[in-house]
Amino acid sequence: MNYIETYGLWKEKVKDEVLLNELNSLDEKEIEDAFYRDLAFGTGGLRGVLGVGTNRMNIYVVAKASKGLSDYLNKHYDKPSIAIGYDTRINSELFSRVSAEVFSNNGIKVYLYKEPLPVPSLSFAVRHLNCSAGVMVTASHNPSKYNGYKVYGSDGCQITTEAAKEILSEIDKIDVFEVQRKPFENNELIDFIDNEVLTSFIEEVKKQSFLYDEDINKDISVVYTPLNGTGLKPVTRVLKELGYSNVITVKEQEEPDGNFPTCPYPNPEVKEAMELGVKCAKDNNADILIASDPDCDRVGVAVKKDDDFIILNGNQVGVLLFNYICEQRTKHNKMPENPVLIKTIVTTDLADRIAEKHGVQTINVLTGYKFIGEQIGLLEKIDRLDDFIFSFEESDGYLSGTYVRDKDGVNGSCLVCEMYAYYKNKNISLSNKLEEIYKKYGYYINSLQSFDFPGLDGFNSMQSIMNNLREKPLESIEQYKIVKCNDYLNGIDNLPKSDVLKYYLENGSSIVIRPSGTEPKLKVYISICTDKKEKASKTYSAIIDWISKKLNE
Repeated sequence: MNYIETYGLWKEKVKDEVLLNELNSLDEKEIEDAFYRDLAFGTGGLRGVLGVGTNRMNIYVVAKASKGLSDYLNKHYDKPSIAIGYDTRINSELFSRVSAEVFSNNGIKVYLYKEPLPVPSLSFAVRHLNCSAGVMVTASHNPSKYNGYKVYGSDGCQITTEAAKEILSEIDKIDVFEVQRKPFENNELIDFIDNEVLTSFIEEVKKQSFLYDEDINKDISVVYTPLNGTGLKPVTRVLKELGYSNVITVKEQEEPDGNFPTCPYPNPEVKEAMELGVKCAKDNNADILIASDPDCDRVGVAVKKDDDFIILNGNQVGVLLFNYICEQRTKHNKMPENPVLIKTIVTTDLADRIAEKHGVQTINVLTGYKFIGEQIGLLEKIDRLDDFIFSFEESDGYLSGTYVRDKDGVNGSCLVCEMYAYYKNKNISLSNKLEEIYKKYGYYINSLQSFDFPGLDGFNSMQSIMNNLREKPLESIEQYKIVKCNDYLNGIDNLPKSDVLKYYLENGSSIVIRPSGTEPKLKVYISICTDKKEKASKTYSAIIDWISKKLNE
C-alpha cells in the first residue's frame, strides 16, 4: 500500500475529531511526509512529530506500539506487569493512559505514576516494583512539536537491540485500527504508583554523596530551572533535604508547560535554553545555574566567572565530576579495587586519561545510555556492581549509582552542587579546576555539530553521505592525516552494529559521524586535543569549516 492509499484508509477509519480535521487540511507534501513510512521503532522506542499519520505520534500509533509490546510481554512472562511514566509534553498524559488501557486489555498489570516525573524515576520504579517492563512517554529534549515512547526492560534499562526487533515484529502484525482498549476508569488492572516509590528513589539519590564524613558549608546560591519539565519537585526536594537551602527557581520555567514558551528547543545543551536561567542567576547574584531538560535526565550547568556566567558543556561537567569522584574516593580510601568508568564513544577522550591516572578501567559503548545501563547490568551479573563509580555522555547525561539504569538529572544536579560547594570551600572555582585538569592532561575542545535533513529527501541524503564516506574513505580531515577509522557498522569491540564512523587523526583528535536515531539530523562529534589552548582553538575552527564544506558538497 503506498502513502496515498494509506492516507485514504486513515480518512475512512479515523474517528478522533482533532486528527480527522488535520487529515482534511494536509497538502500533498504533508501527506507524503506523514504517511511515507511507519514511525520507526527501535531501542529508543518511538519518537516523532505530533500529528496524524503513520509517521507521527498520535493515539493510534501509540496504541499499536502498546499492543505489540503487550504481545511480546505475554509471550515471555506468565503474569506480566508494566510501569508507566510520562513527562510534561503535549499529550504525554493522554498517551500514557491510552497505553495503560491497551496493556490492561491484554491482561497486563499496570502501575502508572500520578503526575509527570523524570525518566530515572520510571527506570527506578520498574526495578522497585519488579515489573516486566516500563514505558516512559517523553521526547526528552526535542522541541514541543515532538513526543515519544521509550520502552524499558525488567532491568530498568532501555530495551536491547534484540528485544526491539522482536517487539517490532509483533507491532508489524497489527492493524492500527483494530487495537482494543479497556476503559481507564474503574479498571482493576491499573493502579497508580504509591508516593513511597518516589521517596525511595530520592533516598537513593541522596546516598550518592562523595563527601563521606567530610563537613562542608553548603550555603551556596543555586538557581534551578526545570525548563517547564518534570524536574521541579524531585530536584528541589532532594537539594533541600541534602542541606542546600538557598535554591531559587526560574519562575517563567517553573511550572509544567508542553509548549515550552520561553525556550523553543528545551535542551540545556543549547545556549538559548539557558538564557532566562543565566539572567535569573545574574539578577540574584547566584553562584551556579542548574537546568534539567523536560524529562530530567540531562543537566546543564553555568557557573559565575567574574561578572558573567559561562556555560559548561557536557564533556566539561562530566570530566569535572569524574575527576572529583576519583579524588574524593582516593582521599577517603573508598576506591574499589577494580573501579570502572562507563562512557560513550562520542564522549571526550580526556576522561580516559583521567581514568588511567587513577587506575580506573574505561568501558566505551555506543551512543545512548541504554548501552551504559546494559554494562551496569553485566557488572551486576558477575558480582562487580560496587566497581562502578561513574558514567557519563557528552549530551549532559550523568549517573554515579546503580539504583537506576539510565542517566539521572536529579543525581546530576545534586552532584554538581556538591562539587561546587566542595571546591568553593577551598576557594577554587570550577573554571579554575577545569583549567588545572587541562594543564595536567592536555587541552581538549569537544563539540557536537548537527546538520538537518528533514523528510524523505533528507533521509535519503543522510544515507547517501554515509554510503559515500564508506565507498570513498577519507585519507585526511583538514590538513591532518587519518591514522585509523572505526566503522561500527561492521561491529567493533563486541559492540552492536551501528551506523557510526569514528576517525582518529594524527594530532590526537577524533571525529565521529552518525545519523541520529531520534531526529532527522546528521551528527558530527569533534574532539580536539593539543598541548596549548590557542592551538586547540585554531585546530577546532579549521576542522569545523572543513566538515561543513564536506557535508554540503
